[in-house]
Amino acid sequence: MTITLLSLVGGLVALLVGGELLVRGAVGLAERAGVTPLIIGLVIVGFGTSMPELVTSVEAALAGSPAIAWGNIIGSNIANTLLILGAAAVLAPLAIRQGAALRDTGVAVTASLFLVVVAASELHSSLLGLAMISLLVCYVTYCYREERRAAPHVLHNAPYDRSVALEMSDTGLHSQAVSWTRPVVVTLIGLAILIIGGRFLVTGAIDLARLAGLSETLIGLTIVAVGTSLPELVTSLVAARKGEAEVAFGNVIGSNIYNILGIGGVTMVVAPAAIPKTLLPLDLGIMAASAIAVLAAAWFLRGVNRLLGVLLVMGYGAFLLALVMQG
Repeated sequence: MTITLLSLVGGLVALLVGGELLVRGAVGLAERAGVTPLIIGLVIVGFGTSMPELVTSVEAALAGSPAIAWGNIIGSNIANTLLILGAAAVLAPLAIRQGAALRDTGVAVTASLFLVVVAASELHSSLLGLAMISLLVCYVTYCYREERRAAPHVLHNAPYDRSVALEMSDTGLHSQAVSWTRPVVVTLIGLAILIIGGRFLVTGAIDLARLAGLSETLIGLTIVAVGTSLPELVTSLVAARKGEAEVAFGNVIGSNIYNILGIGGVTMVVAPAAIPKTLLPLDLGIMAASAIAVLAAAWFLRGVNRLLGVLLVMGYGAFLLALVMQG
């Protein structure tokens, strides 16, 4: 059991460290190559910050543990919406302007409902995975075009907010590179640590499920999902503390969209198997219901106040309790 726990903790730490190094190195390479800051923020930072979830889900799928792979994706979204968004709102009420935030929240709801339909109908194929990835690319492209032609008082979109949130919590993200060597080395080291960390985390999760008599679905939805969502927790709390409510809100919504369409799509391409039925109806239902609740809050309340934040966090606690009772 001790070795299993060390594998879990060590893998998680490696994922977080490797993810940070990879993003820093990739941003350094892009800046050295003269890539525009907008593309760096929307594409490189957007996809780079999702690498811990991506590596973990792909490693789990390749290891023949789809419950951990999809549990990580669905559990991360539930943690994002209930725990992280709720905690950020408790720290500082998240008042948002309608417009891009409302649209992005609608995209997150649509993606959540789409995943529910895919799971319920047992659809699975590499083509479906490619279609999901293509939808994410189209969405990011649209956001890029919107940011480029926007007026000075633009209502920034969720992918943009993700990059701003990371910049607030990582002051060394844009360290000037005088040569190609440093960013290349940092990128390669980050990638290597990510892959090793993902392998250790998945191996530890599988062993823990076997030794403790727990389901892989439970492990994926809780330990793995919360662990890989820690960067979003940190960045959203930092943004909320600095009074950037829309950034904190958009960071969570953007992460949910990337998780379903991007990570879910890649997972489906790598291991085109049906989403485990054990995730229905409770887990996928809560993911969709929480996304709809946040959309309603954005529409009617124009944000998430402290009371709703407390209710969201309590809802996450109730979700964990239900998982434990379910086994």
